[in-house]
Amino acid sequence: MDTSDRTAHSGEAPDDTRPDGAGAGGRGWRRWAMDTRPLRRPAYRRLWSSTIVTAVGSQLTAVAVPKQIYDLTGSSAWVGYASLAGLLPLVVFALWGGAIADRMDRRRLLLITNSGLAVTSVLFWVQAATGLGSVLVLMVLLAVQQAFFGLNSPARNASIARLVPPEELPAANALGSTVMQTGMVAGPLLAGVLIPVIGLSELYLIDAVALCATLWAVVRLPALPPLTEAAKNRAGWRAIAEGFRYISLHKVLLLSFVADIIAMVFGMPRALFPQLAARTYAPYGEGLALGLLFAAIPIGAVLGGLMSGTFSRARRHGPMVIAAVIVWGVAIMGLGLTSNLWVAVVFLAAAGVADMVSMVFRGAILLSAATDEMRGRMQGVFTVVVAGGPRLADVLHGTAGSALGPRAAIAGGGLLVVLATLVLALATPALREYRI
Repeated sequence: MDTSDRTAHSGEAPDDTRPDGAGAGGRGWRRWAMDTRPLRRPAYRRLWSSTIVTAVGSQLTAVAVPKQIYDLTGSSAWVGYASLAGLLPLVVFALWGGAIADRMDRRRLLLITNSGLAVTSVLFWVQAATGLGSVLVLMVLLAVQQAFFGLNSPARNASIARLVPPEELPAANALGSTVMQTGMVAGPLLAGVLIPVIGLSELYLIDAVALCATLWAVVRLPALPPLTEAAKNRAGWRAIAEGFRYISLHKVLLLSFVADIIAMVFGMPRALFPQLAARTYAPYGEGLALGLLFAAIPIGAVLGGLMSGTFSRARRHGPMVIAAVIVWGVAIMGLGLTSNLWVAVVFLAAAGVADMVSMVFRGAILLSAATDEMRGRMQGVFTVVVAGGPRLADVLHGTAGSALGPRAAIAGGGLLVVLATLVLALATPALREYRI
């Protein structure tokens, strides 16, 4: 693909300079450390910086919502059902948002959707501060939040390939994922400390303030309009259908989605974390256990991101995805087989490292294998898979955990991940042979 596509409308001159040891070569520790080349490009640096402030705030809400629902109902199944309430709007608006991101200026779309997310967080704060205590209201707000997230994510992710050259896409994905995962470490830990002190309502308020702060960074992004006149047509169902046809004609894209669905649906047990914290790990302290369980996977992902120089330059993207998903499944099996909190944290951290590797290469496959006029729609489907898969997992694990017990449900899910991924790898050479 033509690299000029990614710079023509960025408003920034491409920066081809390389710090010593930070390029494709490098020696000693530089080959292990995170590849920071994309940060030398001002436009990407602004997009990346817009995620820093909100990384912690968004995770405060991610902990507060299931905690509030569990407190109101005393049921992990309700945690799963509430998560499902956000799935339909996420699916619809991510697919539509991907089509919109291919039809309008992506910077403008980011401004609109970030504003909507901030308003939704304010409403979360209002319902908690007034002591409304309604699961229905929480589910409605969650649905609205997921609709805005579905519109926002495709535009944000599709913009990356316009701001950095192809060889830096894995590094850019690693940088973005590491920031978000760092927030997922600090956010849950901070939530575990703050909930007994200030309560749930203030967690929502912190998230709202953080989302407002991102608007400044997004305002400073360059304009990112469509590159062709054909891409300026109306973003309707026909455009969405074109995206699915595009996926069907590019098997490696389809298989990368399937690999992530396997990992998330069968192997993401977060709906059981409140139950594990309250029962299995209660002797360690419920608040501490809850915070550690939510933070452990992101801790591992951050460690993987900081050492992304070990893998971000790999060219065999398909095999890296397959190996990472198998390691994820094994680690989740280990979580289900232990009753020791600290051993559980180690297994979840190992799963986080594997998840980082998978995210980096799945993201690179999507951005490198799709043309710019299709990237928004590819990222829309990617958003549905990445965010929708865990929500299906919430229902599956919440229901299975209530029936079989949390540890049995988790171990069984990890085993299914390993078996299904091995079948996928053996049956479909397109993914295991994909390389750039």
